[in-house]
Amino acid sequence: MRRKIDEVDKWKPFTDSSGQEYDLSHLDAHEASYSDIRNGKKETYTFMVSYSFHCFAKDYSHQTEEEKASLMYHARKESKPFCFVRYELSKKYLRRIVDAFGDKKTRIGHAGYGSYASVTINTEEEGQIIYFVPFKMYREKKLMRIHITSAYPEKVMPKLNKVNFFNIAKNLRFGKPLPKPQK
Repeated sequence: MRRKIDEVDKWKPFTDSSGQEYDLSHLDAHEASYSDIRNGKKETYTFMVSYSFHCFAKDYSHQTEEEKASLMYHARKESKPFCFVRYELSKKYLRRIVDAFGDKKTRIGHAGYGSYASVTINTEEEGQIIYFVPFKMYREKKLMRIHITSAYPEKVMPKLNKVNFFNIAKNLRFGKPLPKPQK
């Protein structure tokens, strides 16, 4: 039995005005384990990962009130119009990015407001995409948690002060302050 977490753990599908249903189960909460080898010793960190509805919803200023109403997705804490671009990107790439947080090739940096972020993915179809994925890491009771606060395409590569994912995980495990950007 999975423990209750402080965020949505199972997303209900979105149904558009024509009755077409969009499955969001790829954004349901799940466990993810990351292993690091330091000084010849393997350390494994297991997190419960959850996703915000900002991974598939966005309120655009160019949308009319009618368009917004027809696309409205009602989550536990707020409502926003469903975004097909964010949905497709999340479906194709988000889980793969989260699973790669511990890889040396994955670029992780400080994203401000106590968040970290990963950016860019290489795709066979589209080449390199700048996909900004901000997330928070924290403890919830005894669980180590990652919460993806948003995920969206960018036109320009954001500047991130690099941080080692395993330094964050290790500090979190031992109750130490999480790394902050150097000034």
